[in-house]
Amino acid sequence: MQSFIEWFNYEFSRTFIRDSRWTVFLQGLRNTLLITLVASLIGIAGGTVIAVVHNMLDNRDPRKGMSPGSIILKAVDRILSFYVAVMRGTPLAIQLTIMAFIIMAGYPNKVVVCMVAFGLNSAAYVSEVIRGGIGAVDKGQMEAGRSLGMGTIRCMRLIVLPQAMANILPALCNEGIAVLKETSIIGLISVVDLTRASDLVRSRTLSPYFPLISVALVYFILVAGLSALVSRLERRLNAAKR
Repeated sequence: MQSFIEWFNYEFSRTFIRDSRWTVFLQGLRNTLLITLVASLIGIAGGTVIAVVHNMLDNRDPRKGMSPGSIILKAVDRILSFYVAVMRGTPLAIQLTIMAFIIMAGYPNKVVVCMVAFGLNSAAYVSEVIRGGIGAVDKGQMEAGRSLGMGTIRCMRLIVLPQAMANILPALCNEGIAVLKETSIIGLISVVDLTRASDLVRSRTLSPYFPLISVALVYFILVAGLSALVSRLERRLNAAKR
């Protein structure tokens, strides 16, 4: 027991205390949380637009024929559907490196690059979640809004989307948890996150155990905390529905 305590104190000291290495982990934690938050917001905003465009095309009245607006809407939907297919069909690591070294190659702040890359990837997955939420709302809600003289976009914004979001809020939170865990790959473009911080410290201490286990524990605590919040939110929503 005494030898374990001595080993723990020694590893803790040279992993976190010596040369103020804790600041590397703190920077990694800050970048991880910041990228997760902004990317999740981008994903929700982009996914909502994609889902609404697709839903508007599905609910278009066929008796009105193909007006110029309908043609534009269909073309936009095709482009967005291709975008979703590409985002879901290619590895996130490849998307990140393409964004960093081709699309935003001249941009100096790689943290922003990560936010954009993860946000665009998340939007493709969130769009499917929101489409399912919109589909779960009774179509009579949209018809009722139209009968009151409201346009399609206004009905969607004021009537359908609030109900859909209430139904899929736990799923959106789970997508945020997925983004949090996916940020572990941003070290590919030399951005310091928690995983990259452990790599930097390991290269100095030559001890893989304590840095890796410490970072794994931090990820576990973050995910467990968010999962607990999601579970609590689900219970409240279910209670409200009853």
